[in-house]
Amino acid sequence: MRFFLSLLLLFPLLFPYGVLAASSYVLPYPSSMPGSKFYVLSKLSEKVSRYWYFGNFGQFAYHLKESDKYLVEAKTLFEYDQYLLAVAALHKSDDYFSLTSQFLDRAKKEGKDVSEKEKILQSAAEKHIEVLKSLEIVLPETFLWVPEKSQSQDLQIKKDIQAAIKVRMGSL
Repeated sequence: MRFFLSLLLLFPLLFPYGVLAASSYVLPYPSSMPGSKFYVLSKLSEKVSRYWYFGNFGQFAYHLKESDKYLVEAKTLFEYDQYLLAVAALHKSDDYFSLTSQFLDRAKKEGKDVSEKEKILQSAAEKHIEVLKSLEIVLPETFLWVPEKSQSQDLQIKKDIQAAIKVRMGSL
């Protein structure tokens, strides 16, 4: 009996498991979500804070932060089957992410060392792709969104996710 108990306790040490995450980049905790009273304030804060970030490095940080935020928002909304809102958040994340490299290119033209920021962007792209691929596995390819009082929309969820992955692949 002792032998089996010892084996049971030592088993995890004999067969360590690998880390599942491909990137050590950490995404933010979901902020206020659509439907929340605070969501409007969050949108206002987003617009105001854009002017708080000065220079190319500041704009790079701002756009990456917003891209992260909207990716987490999209992921959360997808998990709650709020596909229309999730696709809109995913598009915003794509828009912000695609602008990040512009600011690094501008900083590089100014003679600044962007190597550290490029590593951050690459790590962020890896994490974003990891999240997007995990969503791609579980989400439907298309979804017909039928609201109560307006016209239905055919959402091409897989195509949108693949397009989002393609946006981030450019940073790898």
